[in-house]
Amino acid sequence: MSSKTPLAFSGSPLDRADNTRADKEALGALMNWKARLLALEGLMPAMDDHGRLAWGTLADAAEDAELVFLGIDRSDGGERACFAAVPQQGDASPRMANPQLWSLMATLESGDLALYGGARSIVDWHARHRFCAQCGSPTAIAKGGWQRSCSNCGAQHFPRTDPVTIMLVEYDGKLMLGRGKGWPEGSFSALAGFVEPGETIEEAVAREVFEESGVRARDVSYIASQPWPFPSQLMIGCHSHTDDDALTIDYTEMAEIEWFTREDVTAALAGNGPFRAPPRHAIAHTLMQWWIDQ
Repeated sequence: MSSKTPLAFSGSPLDRADNTRADKEALGALMNWKARLLALEGLMPAMDDHGRLAWGTLADAAEDAELVFLGIDRSDGGERACFAAVPQQGDASPRMANPQLWSLMATLESGDLALYGGARSIVDWHARHRFCAQCGSPTAIAKGGWQRSCSNCGAQHFPRTDPVTIMLVEYDGKLMLGRGKGWPEGSFSALAGFVEPGETIEEAVAREVFEESGVRARDVSYIASQPWPFPSQLMIGCHSHTDDDALTIDYTEMAEIEWFTREDVTAALAGNGPFRAPPRHAIAHTLMQWWIDQ
């Protein structure tokens, strides 16, 4: 993958300082006047006058707030701990339901976007996991916010990341792309699906492609990955080939699947093709550009 194509939500400028999370004294020492609190309105970030993430101090947090340690900022030569407060509610709605998010992804500086994405994922997880999945009792924040512990049975719970394969399938110089149910007319992207328990990435790619298109994918190779904080996925970008382009579309999931030429994809990425390409901050756009560049 070319380094000239940065992936949105990657490249956080913070040192995650894993050793500090488990050390209460060390973490407490960082909770001083220099520490910063990410300004959030629910799960949406507040912005400053320069279009950057807005920050406050720990004094801005509610008295009973659960604080998550995001990491240490050393960008200006100093050392400032960064925190975010867990909101009252998480967000189970799809990202498409909030147009502000699309605008945010297109305008935020890459470091800010990566920092916000990580913060959003973890505080959303906390907001939706306040009770133990084992016994139903309340859980309490631990390890600087990177764990929740049950007050009753002692179970430990950790933030989850769900792996999702997103894949290009190639046949005779053409690329398979699909339009999901409910997507706008003319919008096409790479097929994608969650990795299931007991599967390798390669097996997940082959299964998802076959389930949605009826095509048998082979020679699966990894291209790139992208954190996707809606709510907390890791998009695993892959490329594959097939020996047969006959489609048997699963219309319960897909509205359309088609094969597109290199010229089609090139024109779509430029904004004047036969379909609407994914936005630049989506890994599908990056994968399609990678395919063109090969």
